[in-house]
Amino acid sequence: MKAVTIHENGGPEVVRVEEIAEPKPSRGEVVVEVKAAGLNHLDIWVRKGRPGARVDAPHVLGSDAAGLVAELGEGVDTVAVGDEVSINPGVECGKCEYCLRGQQSECLSFGILGFTRAGTFAERVAVPAVNLQPKPSHLDFKQTAALPLSHLTAWRMLFSRARLVPGETVLIHGIGGGVALAGLQLAKGVGAEVIVTSSSDEKLERAVSLGADHAINYRHGDVAEKVRHLTSDRGVVIVLDAVGASTWPINFKAVRKGGRIVHCGITTGKTVEANIQAL
Repeated sequence: MKAVTIHENGGPEVVRVEEIAEPKPSRGEVVVEVKAAGLNHLDIWVRKGRPGARVDAPHVLGSDAAGLVAELGEGVDTVAVGDEVSINPGVECGKCEYCLRGQQSECLSFGILGFTRAGTFAERVAVPAVNLQPKPSHLDFKQTAALPLSHLTAWRMLFSRARLVPGETVLIHGIGGGVALAGLQLAKGVGAEVIVTSSSDEKLERAVSLGADHAINYRHGDVAEKVRHLTSDRGVVIVLDAVGASTWPINFKAVRKGGRIVHCGITTGKTVEANIQAL
């Protein structure tokens, strides 16, 4: 089958499209015929290489996908061949204390398709059956493939961790990103007031069309100051940050007392200087 692979870390030139062997499902797994796959920033980080991560060539990239169940492994009775499915890219053991209390991302063996095991940029991919969900009937395969990684991340940040409730105010940095856009959609879906930032007026206009209540171009003034002005100097209840080091100090100036900051991503750097007094 055809797949998008890398044999070593590096720039875009290390990416190949090549023929590799089709996957076979282990016990509890299924093989999915991929109809559409989504590109995430994670795929770029994997291609570049991350400290401690080893590439077993050929390594298939890709975390998100939707498709048809093509083959069942031993012991699988939750899906049938031909089912239209979406794939949850987070893979866990399902047995440790973290998994049993519903904190699968803290599993000692937690991994992500395309990062710690073969990914979805292929004609077929083998995944645990528990990672499959029915494809929403009102979405096509491309729309479905765009959902899992970014929306599951944003959901966990906003609801599992920050405990967002209707009417609260949320600041979302870098609204062009996948997690940021997912956060905007989810927050507006429960009636939150959302402030977004970007350096692009075009992205800000698009965010407003998707429901953002306020838009700030961070190249034109102090973001935290503008946030305080929009919130009657109280600050936002929640900050959703998928950017990294450059936004870290802004968060503590923009959030109100008793507020919550949820963070993922290190696009602008992984090292920060923390103001412990503000924390």
